[in-house]
Amino acid sequence: MEDRRGQSSSPFGGGLPIPMGKAGGGIGGLILIVVLALVFGGNITGGGSSGPLDTGGVDDPVPQQSPDAGSSSSSGGSDADNTFEFAKFVSQDTQDMWTQVFQDAGKTYTRAPVVTFTSGTMSGCGPASAQTGPFYCPADHKVYLDLSFFRELSRRFGAPGDFAAAYVIAHEIGHHVQSELGIESAIRQKQQEDPGRANVYSVQLELQADCFAGVWGKSTANRGLLDPGDIDEGLKAAAAVGDDRLGARSREQWTHGSSELRVQWFRTGYDAGNPSDCDTSNVEI
Repeated sequence: MEDRRGQSSSPFGGGLPIPMGKAGGGIGGLILIVVLALVFGGNITGGGSSGPLDTGGVDDPVPQQSPDAGSSSSSGGSDADNTFEFAKFVSQDTQDMWTQVFQDAGKTYTRAPVVTFTSGTMSGCGPASAQTGPFYCPADHKVYLDLSFFRELSRRFGAPGDFAAAYVIAHEIGHHVQSELGIESAIRQKQQEDPGRANVYSVQLELQADCFAGVWGKSTANRGLLDPGDIDEGLKAAAAVGDDRLGARSREQWTHGSSELRVQWFRTGYDAGNPSDCDTSNVEI
């Protein structure tokens, strides 16, 4: 974790709102099933293992806790500190899972630093503000989380609950997985070759990140870390940030997919528990 909370931000403008997951400026689909099938052969979600995977990751260790932990003031910390600790736990647990997945496939997973900030910060993809929303920057391979967004997720988007926030974080880590697999760079090339379908490709990529978030969600369920209603919180968050819900005037303006599609692909990842089922290359908008 890179905790930049309280640091002064550079004097840049308000930025463009990015609804959960913009991966470096709108990249997308291609034939994903081939890559996924080659890398991930079987079910990888642990099938009922007793706790978070311990793979010796680079993040600071945190105590095992439910994905619900972190927002309650019962721990004695401030809401801001609890939100930070919750984001820290989810970031580590998600990347622990992907580290194990890659190890099982004979590959090495390089963990993404997760930057938490308030007000604004600089990234390898340019300036980010509170209006930017959570995002992954492929230029520096970091996930950026404005912690105030999680309050907005409840108040503005009508998606309360800790697992709703966990879904957002797991989605952004999913973009890093795409980068690690080479999908992101291959798709950027495809988008350049076929600019008329640039938005379709962007939607396909975002939906795959939703599916990857669902795969992680299944791993937490298998380890007994979920409370009743947690998955419903994740599904509600996915629906809240669909392009149609956020006011895109036409399908040609979509970059992330409709509420229905986002829910569908999160559910696909959760039900299957296997990233090889996260082939979104045939999705059309």
